[in-house]
Amino acid sequence: MANQSQDLFDALRALLMGRRANTQEDICNALEKQGYEINQSKVSRLLRKIGAIKVLDTQGQVVYSLPREPGPPSMTTPLRQLILDVVANETMAVVFTSPGSASMIARILDYHLASIGILGTIAGDDTIFVAPKSTKETQKVAEKIKSLLMK
Repeated sequence: MANQSQDLFDALRALLMGRRANTQEDICNALEKQGYEINQSKVSRLLRKIGAIKVLDTQGQVVYSLPREPGPPSMTTPLRQLILDVVANETMAVVFTSPGSASMIARILDYHLASIGILGTIAGDDTIFVAPKSTKETQKVAEKIKSLLMK
């Protein structure tokens, strides 16, 4: 059950990162399309738990989003909650973290260079660029990073 809850939490986080949800009903519909059994009251509780806020998107519409500056993590925050997203293109993977967490997460990735298949990392405050050993393996590297950090 905990894994299913984490999957729902991750799905909601991805939806909010895309800034595609104008209402809680939109969120319910989007999550139901992904196979989750959910209702508006559960969405409301999850939005509070994740710290979602309402912002204006590029078209001037009010949408739910993750805050740019979430509160600092507590000492008991699981590592996976510091990771906002892991994406990749043809040449590199990028890890988005909570503000101030990138250096620590990059250090963990650097420790696992060989097993992940990366040359190295460059970390800012909340973003990590990850260079794979082979650009043919970029998507696989991103999946290994997700597996390592978001378990």
